[in-house]
Amino acid sequence: MLDDLDLKICRALQQDGRLSNAELARVINLSPAACFDRVKRLRRDGYIRGFAALLDPEKFDRGLLVFVQVLLDRTTQDAFSNFATAVRLMPEVLECHMVAGGFDYLLKARVKDMAEYRRFLGDALVSLPSVRETHTYAVMEEVKAQVGFGI
Repeated sequence: MLDDLDLKICRALQQDGRLSNAELARVINLSPAACFDRVKRLRRDGYIRGFAALLDPEKFDRGLLVFVQVLLDRTTQDAFSNFATAVRLMPEVLECHMVAGGFDYLLKARVKDMAEYRRFLGDALVSLPSVRETHTYAVMEEVKAQVGFGI
């Protein structure tokens, strides 16, 4: 069970994962040793899964963000498993979520431009196991892109 200090640590690290232990301890008003022990426990217990740098996709020629609805031709455990295994190997796919509703998966992908997306769709995505249908939504403007979540 997390207490208020644990939540403060998590909030602060969501805002800036590069905080040193001393800075984090100062922000949450705790001694550096106690702060270090709490962060270590939060990592060990899986509350903090890791740290990452936020990169500018434009600078890496990945300016086009797309969401893709994927409908499989059958909804068997093998079909789900084979699709998930294949998607995990695709570097263009940032996120893949199995969803309830009118389709089976929602993918978030980044590519250079629409021409590259057409190649990705035709050469890779629609050839995945059991894919029957896709619907693509190209992002025109990222209004809000938040890494963390409210706690």
